[in-house]
Amino acid sequence: MGTGGSLAPETSDEQLMLAFQAGDARAFEALVRKHRAPVFNFILRFVNQRARAEDVLQETWLKVVRSAREYAPKARFTTWLYTIARNLCVDSTRKESYRQATSLEAPTAGADGDEGRPLGEGLPDDGASPERGAHNARLRPLLERALAALPEEQREVFVLREYSGIPFKEIAEVTGVSENTVKSRMRYALEGLRRRLGELGVDGDLSEDGRTVAG
Repeated sequence: MGTGGSLAPETSDEQLMLAFQAGDARAFEALVRKHRAPVFNFILRFVNQRARAEDVLQETWLKVVRSAREYAPKARFTTWLYTIARNLCVDSTRKESYRQATSLEAPTAGADGDEGRPLGEGLPDDGASPERGAHNARLRPLLERALAALPEEQREVFVLREYSGIPFKEIAEVTGVSENTVKSRMRYALEGLRRRLGELGVDGDLSEDGRTVAG
């Protein structure tokens, strides 16, 4: 139960989590209010099914509650939170893939990921995304379709960076790969989105920083 007084608006995520460890339920409520939407967006675009995404979101917050005593502010709270969410997404996807394979025996290909080509590592850690540049209702559903068609590891980096605003360094910690690998996956994701949006008839292109540019 919470103590008297109110939480300061500038209270950090790490301070809120430590307050929740100490028994302040309002601190947990503040964390949920702040992170529920971006975490759900990440989960939804990972599992591609709203009902499953809602289940995984609930599991994520339950895991946060159950693991609260284990939390230590050695890393950012968001790194810890998104690592939990990602692991649950992976588990959910594996279960779903197994269910589909046993019932349909359908191939599960992420076909043309283009992961073989060498890449430069000079991707900036800022800039607008295709989502931010999608100024009209027509482009957004096409962007969602293009995003869903990306290989999983490229899609998760794009979503963590552009929808949840997680820095590349933190994404590297969440996904367990190097920061350079994260930046490479981001660049491939942008290239894949350019190509697929073109196939869907979008008269435009994505610049190096992810901006949608009219053709």
